[in-house]
Amino acid sequence: MIFEGQSIQCRLRDKGIAEVCFDNQKESVNKFDRNTLEELGKVIDLLKDNNDVKAAMVTSGKPVFIVGADITEFLSLFALPREELLQWVVEANKVFSGFESLPFPTAVAINGISLGGGMEMCLSCDLRVASTAAQVGLPETKLGLIPGFGGTTRLPRVIGADNAFEWIAAGKPKKPAEALKQGAIDALVEPDDLITATENTLLEAVEGKIDWKKRRAEKTSPLQLNKTEATMSFMTSKAYIAGQAGPHYPAPVKAVEVVEKGAALPLEEAIKFEHEAFVDVAQSSQAGALVQLFLNDQVLKKKAKIASKTSDVEVKNATVLGAGIMGGGIAYQSASRGVPAVMKDINPDALEQGMDEAIKLFGKGVKYGKISNEKMAKGIASIKPTLSYEEIKHTDIVVEAVVENPKVKESVLAEVEGLMPDDAIICSNTSTISIDRLAKALKRPEKFCGMHFFNPVHKMPLVEVIRGEKTSDETVASVVAYASKMGKSPVVVNDCPGFFVNRVLFPYFGGFSKLVRDGADFQKVDKVMSKKFGWPMGPAYLLDVVGMDTGRHAAEVMAEGFPDRMSKEEKDAIDVMFENDRYGQKSGSGFYVYGKDKKGRPTKEADPKAYELLKEITADSKDFDDDEIIARTMLPMIIETIRCLEEGIIDSPAEGDMALVYGLGFPPFRGGVFKYVDEQGIEKIVELAKKYQHLGKAYEPTEGMLEMAKAGKKFYQLDAA
Repeated sequence: MIFEGQSIQCRLRDKGIAEVCFDNQKESVNKFDRNTLEELGKVIDLLKDNNDVKAAMVTSGKPVFIVGADITEFLSLFALPREELLQWVVEANKVFSGFESLPFPTAVAINGISLGGGMEMCLSCDLRVASTAAQVGLPETKLGLIPGFGGTTRLPRVIGADNAFEWIAAGKPKKPAEALKQGAIDALVEPDDLITATENTLLEAVEGKIDWKKRRAEKTSPLQLNKTEATMSFMTSKAYIAGQAGPHYPAPVKAVEVVEKGAALPLEEAIKFEHEAFVDVAQSSQAGALVQLFLNDQVLKKKAKIASKTSDVEVKNATVLGAGIMGGGIAYQSASRGVPAVMKDINPDALEQGMDEAIKLFGKGVKYGKISNEKMAKGIASIKPTLSYEEIKHTDIVVEAVVENPKVKESVLAEVEGLMPDDAIICSNTSTISIDRLAKALKRPEKFCGMHFFNPVHKMPLVEVIRGEKTSDETVASVVAYASKMGKSPVVVNDCPGFFVNRVLFPYFGGFSKLVRDGADFQKVDKVMSKKFGWPMGPAYLLDVVGMDTGRHAAEVMAEGFPDRMSKEEKDAIDVMFENDRYGQKSGSGFYVYGKDKKGRPTKEADPKAYELLKEITADSKDFDDDEIIARTMLPMIIETIRCLEEGIIDSPAEGDMALVYGLGFPPFRGGVFKYVDEQGIEKIVELAKKYQHLGKAYEPTEGMLEMAKAGKKFYQLDAA
């Protein structure tokens, strides 16, 4: 044994091949953390002067290769002063460059997932052999970063600049066949043949049959582009990537700039631009938010994993009550993940619509290469439409998705409970109706909870699992496990009007309504909130999408539940649109008017008639600046979100922020309300709230906010990350 550490073991195999095996003794997967980097440096020092070593082969002792960097450990590094972080990046890169400079050929056997730092380790090797089960890529830009262990600089020298830009900017993992075609790997073999194939490749290099020195020289030399090619490549790529990423995500463009600056230089010099750029993006607010979201997502996954172990019902078959678009979407989501679903309705037309929706979604999966025709056929066959309650007698879970009317739901739930097995779970896909109220209609309220899907079901990741006063822990765990099995991200919330997501959304709409009342142009508000703040759409457009009838009903529920800050004494913009039958997209007009162009594509235009109608409730036109628009719309949402944490409606900032991003499309680069408040500073938010609290109770900071501001606290403390 040459070296034996916690993360890496190195031994000399036959014919002078040193095997450098990544095999973390404390974790189920390999990651690049500080200890691993330190051990790799020690291995390099032991190998470079060892005359018995003729070649080095990098392997993994895990089912995957290396999943990437340990981002939890690096958060504290990102918080260092710039020069300290830069020095750390330089020292870390010396390790990879040191491996690349070993005086003999090196090869890697990529047996599974090799992403981020794992792929950068592979790029440091002369030769790359992959299993057909492998997956490679550089996903750093999804975290607001760029590859910082040499990947941004090495990859273009291996596969060409244009291919490298696509890999880095998109951040998507690549299948080994595509990686082979582009030259990122040199050979592709079956898993059982991987080690032998990699050894044979190295022996050919030792014997001079593969010119590994030439390959290394090409990788460490300037980029092979003439001046004209370089100018065209960089200009085109920067423009395209900037257009795709948008102004709020600077990392992809920064990666192109790194390659451009170092194109004419050898790797050793070019990589210095990567060091500087990595520090720039690592210490940006965008990276801070996106990394936090990644960690928050891990919290949800961990809770779902725990739930699967503590649930008392394993859902093997499901029933959806109520078909149509929503019911069809839920049935599709269940069936597509291997849980057969019965879809029950009293209306044959609704059943047909539900099946059409499911078939359409399966068809899209085939069209985009996500599933096979065989899997589509099997999935469709596992959805059984029925007008009868007979099938419910053997179900594990019922998801009720009938009309949003409490009396109808209570009647349906009570009827169904008497037909299903005693140990089966019943859920309501309600967006506003109290779970405790609905539970009164049931004999087994402990087996009942809310399961709120967001529309469209197949696209929206969030499922709110709503715990009623009598809901058992085992029921919650079972529903969380089922939602996770469906491919969703479940967040458990306690019962209250609007639950969590809708409860915090409607104060945002309230802030918008007051702006319109005071003379703001709804088009400008939409533009500021989408283009500058980063929402997928502004509040007027979102109300049109939600539907003015739905919005008005939900607003009434909120006003009844929280009259001190969500009730209104006067007619507002939503009322005006509703009273004039302008329900939004569903009716063809709302704040905007909707139609189709000559090619059948949907159109959206501001409607002068909307402005005329709004004159009934608005003051004279007034031009509000961007910051005031953001403050007046966002403050009510921010304060209500914090109230939900203080009241225990949500368990943690992490779950609250994920619910907002996954359920409402809160701008990911801002990280959710709690991360946004931390970034802005709670003191600044409190001062803004005090400035606008004359607008009503919705703008008043809570006592908890005042205490946090006084103590200078954050919702996400670094030592708790």
